[in-house]
Amino acid sequence: MRIAIGSDHRGVELKQSIINLLEETGHSYKDFGSYTTESVDFPDFAIKVAEGVAGGDFERGILICDTGIGMCITANKVKGIRAALCYNAFNARRARQHNDANILCLGGGEKQLQDPVPEIVGAFLNTEFEGGRHQRRVDKIKAMEG
Repeated sequence: MRIAIGSDHRGVELKQSIINLLEETGHSYKDFGSYTTESVDFPDFAIKVAEGVAGGDFERGILICDTGIGMCITANKVKGIRAALCYNAFNARRARQHNDANILCLGGGEKQLQDPVPEIVGAFLNTEFEGGRHQRRVDKIKAMEG
């Protein structure tokens, strides 16, 4: 699977550990930055990842900021994106199964994460959309985008 990944300065460390996980599990990726802990604006990176996923260049995306909230809000402004802020593997699985989420948002501080990062990322990447009644709901979300 091809993954777009990005973070602000508060998510650089966690992003690198996720990149290591992606490499270990055989996923390809593109790192859209940030690359240092120097203060940056998270929307700049969220938009790059979201546009890459929405444009079909990547199957999924992962975004990290301090809490994951700002990245999630920003990514969801892009047509075709269903970004989900997940603090545990259960939420990551449900985001995929029921909402066909295509971007996982995480908090770089990790203190709010209830499960280890590999479990959350693995659940997000390895869970398929269930379709069925959920497809009808996703279609309603898409219809709101115009």
